Amino acid sequence: MTIKKIGVLGAGAMGTGIAQVAAQAGYEVVLGDVEMAFVERSVANIGKLLDKNVEKGKMTAEQKNAIMGRFTLTTNLDDFATVDYFIEAIVEDLEIKKSTLAKVDKVLKPDVVMASNTSSMSITVLGSATNRPEKFVGMHFFNPVPVMRLCEIIRGYKTSDETVKIASELAQAFGKTTVEVKKDTPGFIVNRVMMPQFLEAIRLVEEGVATPQDIDTAVTLGLNYPMGPFTLMDFTGIDISKFVLDYFYEETKNPFWAPPYTLKAIIRAGKLGRKTGAGWYDYSK
Repeated sequence: MTIKKIGVLGAGAMGTGIAQVAAQAGYEVVLGDVEMAFVERSVANIGKLLDKNVEKGKMTAEQKNAIMGRFTLTTNLDDFATVDYFIEAIVEDLEIKKSTLAKVDKVLKPDVVMASNTSSMSITVLGSATNRPEKFVGMHFFNPVPVMRLCEIIRGYKTSDETVKIASELAQAFGKTTVEVKKDTPGFIVNRVMMPQFLEAIRLVEEGVATPQDIDTAVTLGLNYPMGPFTLMDFTGIDISKFVLDYFYEETKNPFWAPPYTLKAIIRAGKLGRKTGAGWYDYSK
């Protein structure tokens, strides 16, 4: 099947970014969410980002207008019936994802590939909620999607080679570098490597070894990372870190993945990083 129109369900930060890179790559995009206000805000934010590119001379006003003209906004799942490829980017809740994917599966054309942008959940389990598990795949983009170059392509147990090929080629058409996760495992590659670093950083604070500020400085300068673990947790959302750790723990029952007390305490205090403008540094004062 030739892919001309892409459906993106979920108009939050990730869905917005995915919709933007798809439209910039020349695809028509059906962008949906539960409320039209969410979708309208998403497209308005894309417009603002593209305006900055025009101001910087990275694109012309005509190019920006062409990109903005490729969006169809909806709150009706039936509107995905015309798409050639579907990407889910809704809330990281397993049951909500499964329920929603089952509904979308009934609407889509039979040969359409379905993808989930989940950052850690089982592609096998999500795919089992549909009648096309062989055409179900993980496409884990990273935030902010227009900037971050990687997309993890994740196999479910029944995902076909052809589906992996289609997903990889599409991500590359979006301008991404792809890596294949050959075995469906919690956290895939990046989060599986990143979360232990978060855990050790938090434990260093709990043990009184160093402050979040000094740990960030040490990691940034000592490992040449663009930002330290606490800055990164604040940027992506501290609640997201806890969610991923909870999921790892439930899947493996390994105490190593149990969220540390301090992580739970900072969330109870309402310091959720990007959502409040406060985070680890504020909490540690």
